[in-house]
Amino acid sequence: MSRDRTEDDPAATRTDGGTARGGPRIESALDRIERAQSIKRALTVVGVLAVALFAMASATYLGFTLASIWRQLPTFLSSLVAFLTPDFHFFTLYATDQGLHGWNALVQSLLNPSALVDSVLRRDEGLTIVGGAVATILIGFTGTVLGFPLALLFGVLGSERVTPFPFNFIFRGTMSTIRAIPALVWVLIYVPLVGITPVGAMLAVGTDTVGNLGRLFTDELEEVEDGPIEAISSTGASSSQTVVFGMLSQVSTSFVAWTLYILEINVRIAVSLGVVGAGGIGQYVKGRIGLLNFSQAAAGILMIIAIVLTVELASSRLRARLRPGEHESRSIVDVIMGLGDGGKWFGQSSKKQ
Repeated sequence: MSRDRTEDDPAATRTDGGTARGGPRIESALDRIERAQSIKRALTVVGVLAVALFAMASATYLGFTLASIWRQLPTFLSSLVAFLTPDFHFFTLYATDQGLHGWNALVQSLLNPSALVDSVLRRDEGLTIVGGAVATILIGFTGTVLGFPLALLFGVLGSERVTPFPFNFIFRGTMSTIRAIPALVWVLIYVPLVGITPVGAMLAVGTDTVGNLGRLFTDELEEVEDGPIEAISSTGASSSQTVVFGMLSQVSTSFVAWTLYILEINVRIAVSLGVVGAGGIGQYVKGRIGLLNFSQAAAGILMIIAIVLTVELASSRLRARLRPGEHESRSIVDVIMGLGDGGKWFGQSSKKQ
């Protein structure tokens, strides 16, 4: 048995020195692997050190020092305490007129629904939290609606399946150029037209939507099936009919889902545009911080959190309904109640089988 195995297995055949045939090749291969691993580890260490040194140099260039942070730490902690005690004095015009402060201003305003409506309709008489919140949502929503038609047009024409190469890159390049300019810059570009106003913020959001949403549309169209397109074309349909019924019909649900996703992002953008004075809840927060009234700024920040979470939850539920097989997904109330399930926090589902 041993002789047969030696004859059948060349690697087991011994030479005069007792070394197996192929042994030097195996050792050489192992040496190469070890050297490669050593070089990889060394390069990893060098890379980490280079990133750390560059980050430290960048922080120094920007003026960051631990000494300055330490000196300002007491001031920061005192302002943080103020942030933890929000003052809703400017929640509504009613709270302001009645001289209400703290959480009592919020409760009394909510107990008087007419005060909420009044603050929205009379927003020119004073920037309130409710009025700023409504303006922020409307900026995000209207900007999305304004940008959608051009996003759809550029997205379709940017697809190589619709516009032949290289002409499709005219539209792709336009969308890339739009995306390269942040919405905060677009609102400044529109200053000569409408000034730094909610209208300028709306136009900036709409322009930003064309680039972001249009590119998502283009990517979706690149993945459509050929079958429906060929079927529509075989009926003698025109190019536009082929695009509408052969391509867009396949991605209509995805287009709606992506539009809802961009709406979430646009609401966040609307908040940031308010910081530069373009209206909305961001402008309120900036104004309160500028006056060093951190308690009232905290009330605005809480409203921002409420706005973002509400829009995100509503959008995610609508997108879930658009996905096949998810029509029985949980409601928002179920999601919130599910937070009380301790097992889920530790990776254990308590769902009944």
